[in-house]
Amino acid sequence: MTHQHRLFAAALTLVLSATLAAPAALADPPAHAPAHGWRKKHDPYYVGYNGYRWQRDYGVRSGHCDRSEVGTVVGAVIGGAIGSTVGKGDSKLIAILVGGAIGAVVGREIGRDMDSSDRACIGHALELADDGHRISWYGARPGLTYALTPTGGYKRDGRDCRDFMLVSEQEGHSRSRRASACRIGDGEWQLFS
Repeated sequence: MTHQHRLFAAALTLVLSATLAAPAALADPPAHAPAHGWRKKHDPYYVGYNGYRWQRDYGVRSGHCDRSEVGTVVGAVIGGAIGSTVGKGDSKLIAILVGGAIGAVVGREIGRDMDSSDRACIGHALELADDGHRISWYGARPGLTYALTPTGGYKRDGRDCRDFMLVSEQEGHSRSRRASACRIGDGEWQLFS
């Protein structure tokens, strides 16, 4: 074997070994990067505030509640609480804020335009968002946005509760209100003043 053949064989061996070793090194994402594809295949659940495992996060973990997806889910459930069990098993659909006095707690200006999709974004954000992590979404009216930031958790009468800041913005006018909600059932949160 000539010297050139040995160099070529050595170079080919080096290239092949690097190529074959690369997929193993790239299989798992680095600790600092989100694991979109890997997580979907290997860890399909999102752990909620009280430890419940949700199948969907509707964008909450990335900081934006997907109101259109939430609206589709809320619209598909007829006759029953959104957070309750759907069919057989323990698979939950989505968390929701329940109760009719939303305007009394978060203010009439903020609460008057909220609908069931907004309540579901609030409930799911309370379930899945970490303290200090801002979750935003678009409201039903053009130019209306909401942002919820959990600010702390505590127990009240044995229930898991969270304080949060809710901000609404439309046409350059911003309104904010601090509020508290407690978990009253599986995936159901109720506001408290």
